[in-house]
Amino acid sequence: MNLSKQQMSSPKFIPVLARAGLTAKGIVYCLMGAVAFMAAFRLGGQSESNTNKNSLLSLIQHQVAGQLLLALLIVGLLCYCIWRTVQCFTDTEKKGTNTKGLVVRSRYLLSGLVYFSFAVAAIKLLLRNGDSDNGDSNQKFIAELLSKPFGQYLVGLAAAVIAAVGIYQIVYGVRGKYKKHVSGLGLQSRRGAYLIKAGTIGYIARGIVWLIIAWLMLKAAIYTNSKAAGDTNEAFSFLHASYGSLVTGALGLGLVLYGVFSFIRARFERFNTNNFRRPGLQ
Repeated sequence: MNLSKQQMSSPKFIPVLARAGLTAKGIVYCLMGAVAFMAAFRLGGQSESNTNKNSLLSLIQHQVAGQLLLALLIVGLLCYCIWRTVQCFTDTEKKGTNTKGLVVRSRYLLSGLVYFSFAVAAIKLLLRNGDSDNGDSNQKFIAELLSKPFGQYLVGLAAAVIAAVGIYQIVYGVRGKYKKHVSGLGLQSRRGAYLIKAGTIGYIARGIVWLIIAWLMLKAAIYTNSKAAGDTNEAFSFLHASYGSLVTGALGLGLVLYGVFSFIRARFERFNTNNFRRPGLQ
């Protein structure tokens, strides 16, 4: 469907993208957290290997009307990517063009790219009609990097960036910076308190997962072994082997809460569209 230039520039277009994208994101995290919790206690035949991108998408596809569900998820993820890109290049959040502002806006773009890769994997699975690719894309990427000149340093740098993202997520949750997303919900105080707790736990859990992935990537750089790195499945396997079922299950529940918080944002957040007509980083 072709949208006119006027429709594309309408401020009303952005909240639709944002709400669809946050809903898709919430589905991903709720599913990931639920599978991780079940894998921690070996429920329903689940294991940590089922928490990676391809396994989660395959799980969706094998439900009733799975092809349709997967297609809807793809649409939602692409909406999220577009919304994050708009946030970056039109500065809808008014972050400015100083160093701090550009870093934050670049983070929006990076977030969009992460979920774009998720959408691409889902599209490939949909086109293959159930023939999932169980290969670890992270390990393939690390192996490619390690084969380049200064590959170890590049992988180490990537690990540092991922670790910084993880730390940021934890600080974001602990300091309650995410409260700006729910400050105007108009819910009863008890419900509001529950939402705040869900956000805190969710962001911390997400940050921990990022830190574990960064640690595994750093090990890959140190030992020049791409198999030491991994996706969320290796992260949960590492956590389960090191700290047991209770910690792994708790982290899984934390990711479910992060997904729930994404649903709450999709329903109640007021999205800033004031700068949508002024694209560019200048």
